[in-house]
Amino acid sequence: VQLQASGGGLVQAGDSLRLSCTASRSTFRVVRMGWFRQAPGKEREFVAAITTGGGTTDYADSVKGRFTVSRDNARSTGYLQMNSLKPEDTAVYYCASSAAYSSPWSLRAYDSWGQGTQVTVSS
Repeated sequence: VQLQASGGGLVQAGDSLRLSCTASRSTFRVVRMGWFRQAPGKEREFVAAITTGGGTTDYADSVKGRFTVSRDNARSTGYLQMNSLKPEDTAVYYCASSAAYSSPWSLRAYDSWGQGTQVTVSS
């Protein structure tokens, strides 16, 4: 699976952005799509995830109530709607796919990664 993330940009605090992640090649083994982010000098951290079948979602506490993860299986595309953005949301955002139902918040659960898209939130 090859993943292409897009939709990042420079916004002000309180604004919204929607990230997209399109999967190419064979996606029939993908059971979950996840979103992670990495700020400068920090480790990559879990943001949100959604199963491609039942649509079960998981969120990091820091984004609950502000971010919404979704997917369009027909388009092989996942989305991360980010509302009420804060400066601390500034990071490179990565999408990833998993072929196994393991811990959604673990980086090791994902076997394919997109290239990342920069999100910068100014105060």
